[in-house]
Amino acid sequence: MKNTAKKLTLWALAWPIFIELFLQFLLGAADTLMVSRISDDAVAVVGFSNQLFSAVTTLFVTVASGAGILIAQKLGARKNEDARTIGIMSLTVSFGIGLALSAVLYLFPRPISAWLQLPEELLPLAETYVSIVGGGMVLVAVMSALNTAIRNTGNTKGPMYIAIGMNVVHVALNYAFIFGAWGFPKWGLLGVALSTVICRLLAVLVLLFMFLHAFERPIRVRDLKQFHRGLFGEILRIGWPLGVNMSCWVFSQLAIYAYIAMIGAAELAARTYMNTLESFCFMLGYSIALALQIQIAHLFGAGRMQEAYRTAYRALFIGLGIVIVNAAVIYLLGKPVLGLFTKDETIVAFGVSLLGLNILLQPGKMLNMAIQNALNAVGDTRFTMWISLGSLTIIATGVSYWFGIGLGWGLTGIYIAMILDEYVRGALALTRWRGRKKLREAEGGMADDKVQASGIRQESVLDV
Repeated sequence: MKNTAKKLTLWALAWPIFIELFLQFLLGAADTLMVSRISDDAVAVVGFSNQLFSAVTTLFVTVASGAGILIAQKLGARKNEDARTIGIMSLTVSFGIGLALSAVLYLFPRPISAWLQLPEELLPLAETYVSIVGGGMVLVAVMSALNTAIRNTGNTKGPMYIAIGMNVVHVALNYAFIFGAWGFPKWGLLGVALSTVICRLLAVLVLLFMFLHAFERPIRVRDLKQFHRGLFGEILRIGWPLGVNMSCWVFSQLAIYAYIAMIGAAELAARTYMNTLESFCFMLGYSIALALQIQIAHLFGAGRMQEAYRTAYRALFIGLGIVIVNAAVIYLLGKPVLGLFTKDETIVAFGVSLLGLNILLQPGKMLNMAIQNALNAVGDTRFTMWISLGSLTIIATGVSYWFGIGLGWGLTGIYIAMILDEYVRGALALTRWRGRKKLREAEGGMADDKVQASGIRQESVLDV
């Protein structure tokens, strides 16, 4: 890679990621707004389907995430061919997993929706939407692999530009298919599904072109048959705990939404709107955490352990400052902003009651995101998996039910449990990072390599 040092500053990596995430957020908001013009049932089906799709993506994120970290480490160690091979395997394996998921979702949309307790009157709409968008899940798998590989080479601008293009095309196609504009047929929810798949297909084609030229040696079509068992083992070693970690988070969120639904419809609406406000709050902090993971993985691969260790704290302090300011702004402006979403005074009151708790939530979330990503970057993914498995199961899922339902504290009790979960995971991750376990192991391995190389040189001199 050329000019790698220039590209790998925290800000240079973070701001394109932020723009990409922000545009993805706008894409979802525009989707919801336009689909609401069809019917409330259509909105419910899209929301339900997105939860289903989020759950199944964990199957290929395992490969893509592990591959991304290894690509950054190998490039940092100047093992460009290994990085290239890992990128190729990530793409081909993700394609295979995505193809299998697409087949299942395309063939069995109605039984799957019924099994997940979707109301019977919504099943016809779900059959249409899940079969088309779910049938294109292979595109999501390929996008994930390509995006992650490209981003971890240090090129975070490429995926950002593609996100911009996707937003423009998706909104235009949604408008055309929903309202029958510009001579297009008026297809309603079918049109929204087709619009989603078309945008993803176009994005995959552009990302694929970018991926073929992402490494020092261009990738040819015949290279896609490459498979290295040892390197794939490294991908799984790092990747499978990340998949478990993500699965724990997805299912804990599903459980929390189910608890809130048990409390009442107004509370569920308030949580949904607060989730939107919180996304604005932590999005830049999350971008910094993702950029930090890329930067530390490169430094770790290059053997710059002290710099990697300090970089985590620098990013954490920057991120904390950003999310605290954002949370304070939302606290001050929250009531009028919530009023833009709904005129229901009960829902607004529930949302306003959570604004103060959000100020406590966001620093814990930032601590958790930054330090867990730092640990993941050096390959300590099993530790982050175990703390997530424990805290998300016991606190985020169990204590949320106890506080919210058992003790009758409602939405406030659930938020308190969410705050507790973030700080527990963050504190455990910080303790692990301060111990420098993986960094010391890597330093020891480097020292052994130097001793071995020195011995080989001495033997060569004696032979002469």
